[in-house]
Amino acid sequence: MTESFPVMKEAEEFYYPGNKTGVLVIHGFTGTTQSMLYLGKQFANEGFTVFGPRLAGHGTHPEDMEKSTYQDWIQSAEKGLEKLQATCEEVFVAGLSMGGSLTLYLTQNYPEIKGIMPINAATHMPDLVENYESLKDTETRFVAGIGSDIKQEGVEELAYRETPVKSMKEGIELFEKVRRNLAAVKAPAIIFSSVVDHVVPPENSREIYESISSEDREFIVLENSYHVATLDHDKELIAEKCVAFVKDRLS
Repeated sequence: MTESFPVMKEAEEFYYPGNKTGVLVIHGFTGTTQSMLYLGKQFANEGFTVFGPRLAGHGTHPEDMEKSTYQDWIQSAEKGLEKLQATCEEVFVAGLSMGGSLTLYLTQNYPEIKGIMPINAATHMPDLVENYESLKDTETRFVAGIGSDIKQEGVEELAYRETPVKSMKEGIELFEKVRRNLAAVKAPAIIFSSVVDHVVPPENSREIYESISSEDREFIVLENSYHVATLDHDKELIAEKCVAFVKDRLS
């Protein structure tokens, strides 16, 4: 898809070349790479090759997002995977929110992925479905944004202040597609779930944990963060657990 608006500062993709182990870090719905930069840097500090793609229609203007489809977002994630596979022998994937959904999608379709780290991943959002159903036949194009669900004071997520109604439908379709195929996930997985999340119901992470086929799986409860946990009080804990997860599973 072609975008009409420039990329916002701090919303650009990021790439840190390193060793033969790659880590793909994927941001969420209406969000930007800013939410994944801290985690990405922690992986890079360990010598891994890290790529944080900017999902199509994100990080510019809500009108660009309105024109993008969930297939475009999948393609952004797939291109990121390809970029890492070009120089790396093995690739791990981490994702926040819809980035977690895309992480699951990738491992459902690319079994060579070495391990996954979904953080407050979305597979079923009843409130979003209800909101979309109430808006789809109206003239409303945009509603208030969902960004910055962060417990820590003074921290702000770089995200759209408005959510396109059309994009809600695209997200719902992606989440349903991923949810139907959870049993196809066989890669080692460490699943992070905030106790209090005002965007994605925490039951999503529990269902993911119980429905995937991975024999090697772990569930981490985040006691002190809301939805955007990668920018919240638990960001160091997440990075520490994710780095250890990758290191323990290197071939």
